[in-house]
Amino acid sequence: MSLNSAGAVDSIERVRGRISHYRWVICALIFAATVINYIDRQMIGVLKPTLQQEFGWTEVTYGDIVFWFQAAYAVGFVAFGRLMDRLGTRVGYTLAMTVWTLAHMAHGAARSATGFMSARFALGIGESGNFPASLKAVADWFPKRERALAIGIFNAGANFGAILTPLLVPALTIAFGWRMAFLLTGLFGVIWLPFWWVIYRLPEDHPRVGVEELAHIRSDPQTPVVAVSWGRMFRVKETWAFAVGKFLIDPIWWMFLFWLPDFLVRRHGLNLKTFGPPLIAVYLMSNFGSIAGGWMSSWMMRRGASANRARKVTMLICALCVLPIVFASVVENLWLAVFILGLATAAHQGFSANLYALPSDVFPREAVGTVVGIGGAAGAIGGMVIAKYAGWVLDRMGTYTPIFVVAASAYLMALLIIHVLSPRLAPAKIS
Repeated sequence: MSLNSAGAVDSIERVRGRISHYRWVICALIFAATVINYIDRQMIGVLKPTLQQEFGWTEVTYGDIVFWFQAAYAVGFVAFGRLMDRLGTRVGYTLAMTVWTLAHMAHGAARSATGFMSARFALGIGESGNFPASLKAVADWFPKRERALAIGIFNAGANFGAILTPLLVPALTIAFGWRMAFLLTGLFGVIWLPFWWVIYRLPEDHPRVGVEELAHIRSDPQTPVVAVSWGRMFRVKETWAFAVGKFLIDPIWWMFLFWLPDFLVRRHGLNLKTFGPPLIAVYLMSNFGSIAGGWMSSWMMRRGASANRARKVTMLICALCVLPIVFASVVENLWLAVFILGLATAAHQGFSANLYALPSDVFPREAVGTVVGIGGAAGAIGGMVIAKYAGWVLDRMGTYTPIFVVAASAYLMALLIIHVLSPRLAPAKIS
């Protein structure tokens, strides 16, 4: 070994000898990617009144545009879930971000509903890689007792993205037009990519991770490395617990993202210039719910509660907080409606943070990406159903009340099915 090589090794060993918290840098990176992910996907909802007026779309046409995003998301989620397990998080996330950034920018060239459907389909394929990559990174970098908190933090990026979108997009659209707005917001992904590629490694291979932090990350009982058959996952009931939960609750979040601006326009007479503050208020509340939901179950586990009890008690509280949404479309006061909607979105995010922790709680790390992909596909299929349902209800009835009734019941039903299929959140039995 040369003198220079020996010095480099000594330097790395000194770094590894210090207490470090580098896992939170990784969490910050996936938080930033999730912010970008939600800016890109939510722009269609913020621009819906503008695009609907310019192109003459009906509610059913807009529902079809959302439908094709969800269809691609379902296909892509399964594919990317498997790819993350095969390619690794570093390469897989790079691929996903590249695809969805290019697809997002392509919206600026769309000239018809068909053009938007094509761009949304490509966007759905790319964006479907975000959560399988993020959750696999959390499983690689955090012990079980910290995963719900880490998921809550990066999942809060969805809310920050939802907050930034009504701030950025109307201003960019008024100043430069909606086509340029798609191109300018696409630059966020271009900037993020080199940071991810340079920084991300597995903890064992990262020179910035100290021995104490590595021991902390790997403090859970180690399971043997297993070869996971994709088809085998469908025969494991814990897979269905996660997938059915996603099928029931994800459509409600999609509804908020793609129809909430329209609800504010339709019910309270707002427009592109005025619906920003109410949307920001809703997603600020949901941001709190994401972190609080992850913190609550982690806090309960630190005080001795089992993962089963901590996750499900937190999810029950969140499910109950969604129930008042049945009144959101009938109250006259704008800010009371905003509070009810914000409470529901906060509860969704808290519920979701704990639901996302379940695959890493009960499956070996080698299977997490695959299970998350299956669950994400189920959630996207649910999103396809809500897209058709919302378009039909709004065209035929002109009210959001039936849609909000579905939203109110989805979380309690999801928790019941999860409990029936996995009553103790015991490790999945995979041969």
